[in-house]
Parts: sequence; structure tokens; C-alpha cells
Amino acid sequence: MADFNTSFDHDAASPMNSMWYAVHTRHQHEKLVARALANKGFEVFLPLYSEIRQWRDRTKMVELPLFSCYVFLRGDLDHRLAILTTPGVHRMVASAGKLAGIPEEEIQAVRSVIENRVNVEPHPFLKCGDLVRVKYGALRGLEGFLVRKKGQARLIISVTLLERSVAAEVDASAVERVAGPQAATATPYAPVPLARGWGFEKELLEQAHQASL
Repeated sequence: MADFNTSFDHDAASPMNSMWYAVHTRHQHEKLVARALANKGFEVFLPLYSEIRQWRDRTKMVELPLFSCYVFLRGDLDHRLAILTTPGVHRMVASAGKLAGIPEEEIQAVRSVIENRVNVEPHPFLKCGDLVRVKYGALRGLEGFLVRKKGQARLIISVTLLERSVAAEVDASAVERVAGPQAATATPYAPVPLARGWGFEKELLEQAHQASL
């Protein structure tokens, strides 16, 4: 999966406009919302993962959002109304009544996993455990918590604001323990309704649009 990003002048952007934010969407509207926001000039990030779905008469590989009901974006928030009036959007994620930005390093961690086509899937939010760093390979330098599932080591990466995590397969011999705190503190966000590729290819956007017609 390739990146899909609209043109955005980061050098000229204010600190607020260069931050990543989360938009809460209706269920199964993530791709349509991402396409609409991209067409409005925002830089959009919708990480997807592949999963085999079994129906009575067929089996199909489908691409689903890693963070269900969320799309990430950054851009000129002076045009916030353009975001909130996008069909399928509930609200933007806020904390203490203010828009809450997402740390760049958390976005980059998910981007690294997606761009390197590592097997990845959603995982229950994890904020404590064995903190490790990948020593070599495609994910070199990436940090997260290490867990095992069915004998396979997985690196847990989180977007703390959303209290959502993803699990990426790693070689256990390729990680080293990181000295320091073994727990991360979650940032609370407003518990009210909110008004794979890192991004995704334009073809996928078009398919999602056509499927909605």
C-alpha cells in the first residue's frame, strides 16, 4: 500500500496546523471521509490492514481500518467547518474541551509499520509491559511493548489519545529491552460523541466512492 497525501506546506504552517488530529467517523465510513477530506485539501492518513473474511459462498481478502471509526488529518484548522460538515464525520477528538493533537512519533511509528508491509492488526490498548526497541531490519529504531501471540513476537504500538493499539509481527531476536519506565500514561479524551497504507492509493479511494453509490 502506498502513501496518499495531499499537498501541504509544512514550513509555512502554524504549529497547530502542522499537528495531526483524529476525526471520529461513522462506522464503515472511514474511506469515504478520508477521500472527502483529501479532496478538501487536508493531508489524510488512514492506515489499513488486510484480513481474510469468510462468507457462506466465498472467501475474500479485505482491507480494513487499523483504527476503526477514525481518520487522521492535518492542515488548516481555520477551515474546521469544512471538516465537521463532511458526510460521515461525527466530530474531532478533543480533550478538556480543546482539540487534542497526536504526537508525531506515534503517527510515524504506525507509518513505518504500514510502509514496510509488516503484518499488523488491531490490538487491545496496552500501556505497560516490556518496553523494547527494534535493533535492525525494516523497523529499526521503533519502540513499543513486546507481547507474544501463538508463539510469535509482536510489537505493540499505540495512539495514546484514542487508547487504541496495533500489533506488528517482529523477530524476537531483533529487539532489545529499553531502560526506563515500563508503563505509559494514557491521555484522557472527551468521552462524548465526536464532531492501510499510511493514507491509501487514489484507486482505493475511488473504489470506496463507487461502492457507496
